[in-house]
Amino acid sequence: MEQASGHEAGQCGDVDPRSEQAIARWRAAGEAGDAAAAVSALSRDVRLISPITERFAFTGRAQVHELLEVALEAVEGIVYTDQVLQGRTAALFYEGSVAGVRLHEAQRLRLDAEGLISEITLFVRPLPALTALMRRLGPELTRRGGHPVLARLIPVAAGALHSMATTGENEIMPRTAPR
Repeated sequence: MEQASGHEAGQCGDVDPRSEQAIARWRAAGEAGDAAAAVSALSRDVRLISPITERFAFTGRAQVHELLEVALEAVEGIVYTDQVLQGRTAALFYEGSVAGVRLHEAQRLRLDAEGLISEITLFVRPLPALTALMRRLGPELTRRGGHPVLARLIPVAAGALHSMATTGENEIMPRTAPR
């Protein structure tokens, strides 16, 4: 994919070449499904804000690496489509799928003085993709976190949410579309 530069990409001011390199490594790792390579673009104290809950964030390379291992196994066919870089903030957009459901993700990346990614905020759409992602990631991350009982409950709760979201997407929303 060709990237726009300068004002075409919404860039203002100088962009650190180290930031551009970190973002390029992050994108390539995501498309390759390589969690270890993705971590090479992160600052030591990186913080990842979940698209699923505001109750917690993943902090530090080890926690983010663990999340990425599970996420990059669950999300298939990642292809980055757009990128905007302005100063120490980047917005990336990709398409992929999870459990056969088309997924679109926006990522806000904040970069530190060394050009590494220090904060990642994720936004996922449509709702059935987010609930499918929750069904795939939740149990494994909870199990890895030492909560096997909760890991068995998550698929039940996430399954109900996914069923409602999918029904809304496939049955209700088409009937309400503008004519």
